[in-house]
Amino acid sequence: MSNDGIHELRLRGGRVFQHGAGLQELDILVTGGMISGLVAPGTPVSAAEEVDVTGKVVLPGGIDPHVHLGKDIRVPRDPDDASCETASAVAGGITTMLVYLMSADPYEGVFAASDAAMAGNSHTDYGFHFVLGTDEQVAQIPAYVRELGVPSFKFFMNFRGDEGKYLGLPGNDDAYMYGLLGTAADAGAVVNPHPENIELVWKLRDQPRDESLPPLEAWYRSRPPVVEAEAVQRVAYFASATGASVYAVHTSSKAALDAMRMQQSAYPNLFTETCTQYLTLTTDSGCGTYGKVNPPVRHREDVEALWEGLRTGAVDTVGSDHNARHRTAKEKDIWSASAGFPGTGLVLPTTVGEGLRRGIELERLVDATSTRAAQLFGLFPRKGTIRVGSDADLAVVDLNATTTVRAETQYSAAEYSPWEGTEIPLRVVHTIVRGHFALRDGKLSTTPRGTYLARSRGGAAALAHQQKEFA
Repeated sequence: MSNDGIHELRLRGGRVFQHGAGLQELDILVTGGMISGLVAPGTPVSAAEEVDVTGKVVLPGGIDPHVHLGKDIRVPRDPDDASCETASAVAGGITTMLVYLMSADPYEGVFAASDAAMAGNSHTDYGFHFVLGTDEQVAQIPAYVRELGVPSFKFFMNFRGDEGKYLGLPGNDDAYMYGLLGTAADAGAVVNPHPENIELVWKLRDQPRDESLPPLEAWYRSRPPVVEAEAVQRVAYFASATGASVYAVHTSSKAALDAMRMQQSAYPNLFTETCTQYLTLTTDSGCGTYGKVNPPVRHREDVEALWEGLRTGAVDTVGSDHNARHRTAKEKDIWSASAGFPGTGLVLPTTVGEGLRRGIELERLVDATSTRAAQLFGLFPRKGTIRVGSDADLAVVDLNATTTVRAETQYSAAEYSPWEGTEIPLRVVHTIVRGHFALRDGKLSTTPRGTYLARSRGGAAALAHQQKEFA
């Protein structure tokens, strides 16, 4: 609260999500970028500004744990790498994004340049994950955690031989993975593997192509679920042998989800992310090469299995795997088109809107779009919850309205969306980042105020610290 006892903002009349209690009629008070009070409607409190959100629902701001920025998806370099894509995020209720930086160089310099591109240009708060590819980078994990505030590290299990050359990353093997996992475990960090068995992909790649197949089905068959599931099982077992925390990114198939659950029965420090595309798109979708991604979109049974995983908690989080490669890189045949597409602005509306339509409890959907990512990546309770003392990161949504996806209202420099024309049963009205209206009445702020989020723990180490400190 300010020195004269006046709060800066009062959100009045909404139903506010509270963990363990659901939607409650509360007014939210904000001061200094933080939640300074939660009071019953009508409580006499002084606020410099009041905003009426009657009929709306207030959720914790969304956290997208899986974003790629930059025109080559390696690192953000230009102001618009940050401004366009984070605009897309806040338009969809995302208040924090975790961005993957990809380089074979020492990350001290890469970090500084990337942060400079984001600072002053990002509408969301942001943190980084580092993609590791060299022994020298692995040796620096403790310093990356301690000095740069990055306790989450990705590596591509499929980057063997020259497979990662297009991103400037060297090949690796299982021995490299084993060492990385052990070093991360000792540093209290979490490892985010891209799980695909590339040797099997190579074999399938050499098979004669069936030109009669629809493009997304052809791509699916070149990287079927067994490619993902075998790799998930392997990295999860290595995690148990090293004591590491593993967060399997972009889980796309029932087979991979089942493989992770089997390993979790023997070892708990394993976590699962899926992405919006695997909850909504199939090989029958009409988006054609716009929907090419790795791992591929799957079949209807996989979509249903992932929604069931969300319902039960087997799926921890939903991300986007957003990248902003321009549409011209997609308007080719399925074998030549680039993989990946924009989607960060659809994570919260799609997961919450479609999840409620399917009868999934709101608490599970809030966990998947905000709270669990905050917990696993060392941001809780600063992020991921609506409580006094937490950052005032809020998504004000209308559950009785709809959103029709249009590329031009997604703000991304990619200039297309695989979901073009799709109607989502939810509309984001306001997005508030640390008390600042990044989106107000559907209109984007012209003053980005996102800031870097240093973190000190990830995975099981973060969960244990939170249980001790914030129970």
